[in-house]
This record gives sequence, C-alpha cells and structure tokens, in this order.
Amino acid sequence: MGKLIDHIQLFFEGYAFGVCTRLGEKLGVATSTVRMFFIYASFITFGSPVLIYLALAFIMNFRKYLRRRSPIWDF
Repeated sequence: MGKLIDHIQLFFEGYAFGVCTRLGEKLGVATSTVRMFFIYASFITFGSPVLIYLALAFIMNFRKYLRRRSPIWDF
C-alpha cells in the first residue's frame, strides 16, 4: 500500500505541479510558495484559481508542441 501511495505522489508532483514549478522559476520564487498560494487562493475564492492553473497548464503544453515542430525547410 505504501508503494502505491508513493507512486501516486510522484506522479502528481511530476505532472500536476509542473505549472507551479515553471511559474516559480520564471518569477524567482520558491515552488512551494507558489503551490501554497494556489491552495489558499482556491479555498478563499471557491476554486477559481483552478481555472487559471488549468489554463496555464494548457498553454505550457501547447507551447511545448509548437517547439517540437520543425520547419519545412529543415530536411
């Protein structure tokens, strides 16, 4: 049971918190501070920062796919 919990925790830390990590790196703030901000803001505003979080995750994924594309003239 402990391995399953560890596996789930590693999965969420690797994928779900990618937005907080990236935002913390860009702003020069600790990742844990950004995570705590999202958690507290979600409780105070009844979940509206979750929409912001999902929008940022979508934008980060979209930009990652745009960077992978190679131009036509690079054969």
